Amino acid sequence: MKDILSVRELQRDDIDKIINYWMSSDDEFMKGMGVDIAKVPDEKSWREMLSEQLSQDYNEKGSYCIIWMVNDRPVGHSNVNKIVFGEDAYMHLHIWDPEVRKKGYGTEFIKKTLPYFFDNLQLKKLFCEPYALNPAPNKVLEKAGFRFVKNHVTTPGWLNFEQEVSLWEKKWENNTSFRRSGNVKME
Repeated sequence: MKDILSVRELQRDDIDKIINYWMSSDDEFMKGMGVDIAKVPDEKSWREMLSEQLSQDYNEKGSYCIIWMVNDRPVGHSNVNKIVFGEDAYMHLHIWDPEVRKKGYGTEFIKKTLPYFFDNLQLKKLFCEPYALNPAPNKVLEKAGFRFVKNHVTTPGWLNFEQEVSLWEKKWENNTSFRRSGNVKME
């Protein structure tokens, strides 16, 4: 059976799934993503942050989340923060379900997610700064058409420790079509 991959905007029912991902991931997994475990907020804070997104207009969002699904089952998400509406934002990639990781779905998920970020936030550029020691997102970003800019040391997000990251960039181009495509079948 071929899996059907799809994406959609965050819905209220997704909030518990995202919270569970952050609250139940083991320390080693979190460190592998460059997360400072001491900075992970409690459940109440997560719920407030994610719920706020649902009520904001695109030009007001401090964070914007797209849910990734396999056969209509939520399995992960991509979100952006550091949003400068009409200019740029920073993207993050998370597959919650360990059974879905390492199946080659990440590239298709990113390609399906880009129209939401570029169109709804009217972005000119999208950046991603994965931990340089985490090979999976770095490979996926290259396959998804992002341009490698540089490796550098920074604290890439409010949940992270200082680390070496790989900075990737995707620019909107007039000849690029970011129309939302239908579902993609993958083996």
